[in-house]
Amino acid sequence: VQLQACGGGLVQPGGSLKLSCVASGSIFSIYDMGWYRQAPGKQRELVATTSSGGSTNYADSVKGRFTISRDSAKNTVALQMNSLKPEDTAVYYCNYHRFPFDYWGQGTQFTVSS
Repeated sequence: VQLQACGGGLVQPGGSLKLSCVASGSIFSIYDMGWYRQAPGKQRELVATTSSGGSTNYADSVKGRFTISRDSAKNTVALQMNSLKPEDTAVYYCNYHRFPFDYWGQGTQFTVSS
């Protein structure tokens, strides 16, 4: 499975940004997709995930600000991020999960700064 993410850049505090990711290769019908992030000097952490059944899971720090969505027919997942804060600055990684396998995109960086 290969993951290609796009989006990123520089955003002002309070701004919005959308990340998207497309999966290709040997895609199963049942899998989770999501986004993780890693800030400098910190461990990678979950941002949001979505299952093939439509359930979603968010980190407490992004609830109410970020929305994850997926198009299973196109094997894509998107992350709409609103009300961005400087602490959202990180490298964001797209993830494809089907137990026991995890696949990761190359990471996309964005910075929230004035």
